[in-house]
Amino acid sequence: MAMKIFFSTFLSIFLVCISEVQGRKSLYSLNGKDKLAPFFRSDSDGICKSMVDTQGYKCEEHKVTMKDGFILSLQRMPARRSGKTADKPPILLQHGIFSDAIVWLFNSPDESLGFILADNGYDVWLANTRATTYSSGHISLTPNDQAYWDWSWDELVSYDLHACVEYVYNQNGQKLHYAGHSLGTLMALAAFSEGELLNMIRSSALLSPIAHLNQIPSPAIKVAADIFLADVLYWLGLREFVPKEQEARQLLEKICAIPEVNCSNLMTVFTGPNCCINSSRIDVLLDHEPQPTSTKNMIHLAQMVRNGNIAMFDYGDQAQNMQHYGQASPPVYDMTSIPNDLPLFLSNGGNDTLSDVNDVDVLLHNLKDHGKDKLTVLFIEEYAHVDFVMGVNANRVVYQPMMNFLKQYN
Repeated sequence: MAMKIFFSTFLSIFLVCISEVQGRKSLYSLNGKDKLAPFFRSDSDGICKSMVDTQGYKCEEHKVTMKDGFILSLQRMPARRSGKTADKPPILLQHGIFSDAIVWLFNSPDESLGFILADNGYDVWLANTRATTYSSGHISLTPNDQAYWDWSWDELVSYDLHACVEYVYNQNGQKLHYAGHSLGTLMALAAFSEGELLNMIRSSALLSPIAHLNQIPSPAIKVAADIFLADVLYWLGLREFVPKEQEARQLLEKICAIPEVNCSNLMTVFTGPNCCINSSRIDVLLDHEPQPTSTKNMIHLAQMVRNGNIAMFDYGDQAQNMQHYGQASPPVYDMTSIPNDLPLFLSNGGNDTLSDVNDVDVLLHNLKDHGKDKLTVLFIEEYAHVDFVMGVNANRVVYQPMMNFLKQYN
């Protein structure tokens, strides 16, 4: 019963989140004026203290400043729970959209990938993308500023991912493994297709890989994409996604008005029927998620759903694209350009409506010339999108095969 209530309210919470948005804005306001100094939640209530220390693991809080001014938070787990220092290479975990690094720590230490990797001797690093709770700082801007939200996943690739990988590489002095979920996989694939980061990466594990999105079967996702693209100027005016209450309700009403969409179970509508989530961890989820993103990022993803391209953000007219890119249309991230000798582990699910089987097949076709000994594909029929990070049996069906893959490149 608790799980049913959670599923039916998840997207509503994510869309409305009025108290969260207003509360965060109040933190940036002092006597009616915006603060210019960067704001963070203190490390005393950070991910290390709230999620890692409590389980008996060592944890370090790190911060890295982007070239465009954002200040990101990373957590490091440098040892097993026994206290034995990591003796395997570093691995960076990158979460997906509407979440942060806590997704890797939700379940028990025996079920959560972050803890499992640490107990297997890896030097574990957890990334948090810009504008999430612990990466909300900026050298000059606050979330009240429009410029703060002027980014899409292009910037997550060129700034956030690059800076985090480089930081971990410099801290350890050795190449690292990378593991991403959902949007975290798109970030990596885009970077690899551009020839970026390859000198610092040993291997990459991609869970629920996102690249092509135009074959998504969910009518709700397609309608959401159409709504964003039909009124781009309106949505861009909101800047931050989650929008205000009135707009959130209007969006949800339009989606739920579709006859094929049963909004009594919204999480299933948007992610597929997750088979294996532990209902007892719902309170932890609601304490930390959903995390905000930029509306520009949502529009960029909507463009991918509509057009089927893996391309940079389309500014809507040739003049603006020319100004940003020096060409009339956005540059394409060519998945066939990913080096054939880069070790890749891909795992997708048969019930995943975001990383749809047909779209993943297109990605695999892009990788058809990849070295056979460098590409491992794991298909899990019963899995949907969230099972890969919260499934209680993921330790057995996903993470153990993933670690078998990693061992080849330690």
